[in-house]
Amino acid sequence: MKRVNELSEDKLFNVGKIVNTHGIKGEVKVVRITDFEERFEKGNILYLIDKSKSEPIPLTIKHHRQHKQFDLLQFESYDSINDVEPFKECLLTVKEEQLQTLDEGAYYYHEIIGCKVYTLDNELLGEIKEILSPGANDVWVVKCPNKKDLLIPYIDDVVRTVDVKEKKVIIELMEGLLD
Repeated sequence: MKRVNELSEDKLFNVGKIVNTHGIKGEVKVVRITDFEERFEKGNILYLIDKSKSEPIPLTIKHHRQHKQFDLLQFESYDSINDVEPFKECLLTVKEEQLQTLDEGAYYYHEIIGCKVYTLDNELLGEIKEILSPGANDVWVVKCPNKKDLLIPYIDDVVRTVDVKEKKVIIELMEGLLD
């Protein structure tokens, strides 16, 4: 499964979070939450979600480069640190029509979150509430009624069927998974 952490909010999908400014020429440090390198190409439009404003702010990428574990972005018409200082802690999003078609067997996080999880015997276990990306494979966190959360590794031996249209996932319970 391709790891694509783009969560929905009013048909906008998160692709990054601005964590700080960088230098004095209007660059911002972004923690990427998308697998798509092309999201940050020059000329692309991202939408800034600022909690103090009701409407997303469209921003056109002027320049992109990587520095350590961050993406550094500069936006057209924002050429000084003073222009981008208010952007700290804001989310960068794309519109639904900007989402790319994924290969078969790959899903956006927003397609998986909210799916009901069933065993091969059609026993409802709960609903996927979160996806963790700790390493080689994702882990789906399933909220189980009156029980602690169940952690489902996204591997072929466990996840047998994913139907995002029906919001249904069928898993094979491995020994120790419910302990």
